[in-house]
This record gives sequence, structure tokens and C-alpha cells, in this order.
Amino acid sequence: MNNLQSLNDANFFSLSLYLDCREHSELVSCVAWTTSEELYSCSDDHQILKWNLVSDETSTLAKLPNEIYATDIHFFPRALGGKGKQSQADVFVLAATDGKYHLISKSGRVEKSVDAHRGAVLCGRWSYDGSAMATSGEDGQVKIWSRSGMLRSTIAQTGSPVYSIAWSPDSDQILLINGRHLIIKSMQASAKPLQWKAHDGVILKVDWNPINNLIISGGEDCKYRIWDSYGRQVYSSHPHDYPITSVAWAPDGQVFAVGSFNTLRLCDQSGWSYALEKPNVGSIFNIAWSGDGTQVAGACGNGHVIFAHVVERRMEWRNFEVVVVSLKTIQVRNVIDDSKEKLEFRDRIIKTSLSYEYLIVEQLSHVTSTVGSRDV
Repeated sequence: MNNLQSLNDANFFSLSLYLDCREHSELVSCVAWTTSEELYSCSDDHQILKWNLVSDETSTLAKLPNEIYATDIHFFPRALGGKGKQSQADVFVLAATDGKYHLISKSGRVEKSVDAHRGAVLCGRWSYDGSAMATSGEDGQVKIWSRSGMLRSTIAQTGSPVYSIAWSPDSDQILLINGRHLIIKSMQASAKPLQWKAHDGVILKVDWNPINNLIISGGEDCKYRIWDSYGRQVYSSHPHDYPITSVAWAPDGQVFAVGSFNTLRLCDQSGWSYALEKPNVGSIFNIAWSGDGTQVAGACGNGHVIFAHVVERRMEWRNFEVVVVSLKTIQVRNVIDDSKEKLEFRDRIIKTSLSYEYLIVEQLSHVTSTVGSRDV
């Protein structure tokens, strides 16, 4: 291939674990980012911890009663928070084993507790447009709630626990698990649901990306799979050694993460695996991406919370190769003479684009554009 040919569409990724901490004394069930620098984690030790990645400090946000174990945590969509005395974005839903979901503020105050399911509430998810919230439970039901916590409808009743749910990109459908099957249920009661067999074992986790409109699922058959919104299979992985306990799309839909026993994998949207980490943390029960898509956190069975960066993002254009080698560093290489230049940035690199002799770098607080090796 001519080395002057444009290869701008070539993208490569890698994953780098940079933090593995045990601040919890029991299994960590779920994690959620508030910003790209702050994470909340919930554990069977009944604590909700707040992680500040700038100061490397961890503090206790709240201590749950001994009879309550958290199963899921999800923040209201930040872009829809508003400017009231207390932004709705400062409130998260906590699903719990007491059959209730709890609306909790960032200060740790329980704003509202609602009886939702018989048995544990297994999942709680705000819709992308912020107009509703969905819960699923051990009782096999999926329910839709208003922003204020009022029941709108029971949208589905299955014969087995619904371990995971996900909203469609336009927030008018719900994806849910029914044993080995996946179901897409419309908010319109008259619409016929779409159902298909997706795995050979019980499905444990699903996610639906709002950008690429693709679905990922993972289950006890030790496989993860990709589907389009019509239930057609896009990709199926080879069997892993252990069940797939967590899957999560990055916000932009370019990559997704897969968690299993002592395993964290990074894949692109076609299913191709780009990176594999083997941390000694037990099963990774929940994965969450930061809003800028540069970091991923995992809730682990041995009480650890792990953090990883997406690095080694590589782009090529004509005779130039650009690699994001670390959070704040880019290496530019001219393949003709093998000359290299390292670009250091003040803030964390979020996005990069290379074309037409320009390299554009989006950072946390500003955008930098370079032509050749000169800033403009």
C-alpha cells in the first residue's frame, strides 16, 4: 500500500489499568460516574463511597441500613439537569434488595424511597431524555416511573428475574432480559414486542448505545454478542472461561467493555477485541464509562474498584501516524523518515482527529489544533 494514501479511518485502541483499590470490605455491586473526575461505588458493606480522581481521595457519602444491599446506581442525565435550587442531575436512583428504589442526592440524603417490586429491585435506569425511569426486579416485572417517582405503568411481566434493562436511543422502547431471550418493548401498549433467543444460557447484562443504535448482551453461556435494533446478530464472541457478568458501551459507541471473572476486555463496535486485562479482582459485576469516554471503572467481587484508561488510540493520514500514548501525550511519526515528535498537553486528551494536514485535539477545557508541528 502506498504510504501516502489516506488511512484516516484506521482506529486502534488499548486499555491501561491505572488504579486498583480496595476501599470496600465486601463485594462491590455497582459504580457510576458523576463527572469525569468523580465516581460513586456501592458495596455489600452497605457503604456508598465517593472517589475523587484528582485528589486521590475516597470518602463515605452514605451508610445504608444493614438490611439494604444496593444492586444498581444510575444518575439522572447530566445535560438535562436544569438550574433549580437542586439540579435533577444531582440525584441518582439506587436499586436495592429491599424491593424499593431510592432517590438520593449527591449529599447522601435520601429524597424518596418507593416500593417497586416483590423481591429485589435489580436494575434502575433513567431514560436518555430524562422524562422517565425504568426498574426491573426479581418478580419478573419491568415498570415505568415518572421523574418524581410515580408509577406510570407495568410494561412487562416475565417468568424470570429481569437482571438488566436498557432504554432505546429515543427513549420510546425498553430492552429487557427474559432468561435466554431478549425483548424490546414499546412504550405504546398496542405495539407488538420484539423477542428473540439471544444466548444459550441466562442473560446477565445488556446495554443499548444511543449513537450507533447497537445492543450488546452477555450471559452465563460465557459469550458476549452484538445485535441491531431488529434482533439481528452482528457479532458473537468465542466462549470465555467464565460467565460474562457486565457489558457497557462507551458514550460515543466506538468501543465497549466486557467484564468477567478476573477479566476486563475492550472491543470496537464490530466486536473485534483490542485489549485484554486480567486483574485479580474476581468477577466484574458492573462497568461504567466516564462521560467523556476516556475512562472505565469496574465493580469487583473482591471489594475492589478498578479504573482503566483508553490509550494507544491510533490514527493515520498520508505519511503521518498519530498515537495517543497516555492521558496527556500524543506521539506523531512520519513513516517516510521515521522521525518522531512527542506532543505534551496540559489537560487530559478526550478526542483527536487527523486529516487535511491538521491534528485537532479536544481536551477537558479547550481544543488545540496543530498544522505540521506548529500550534495554530
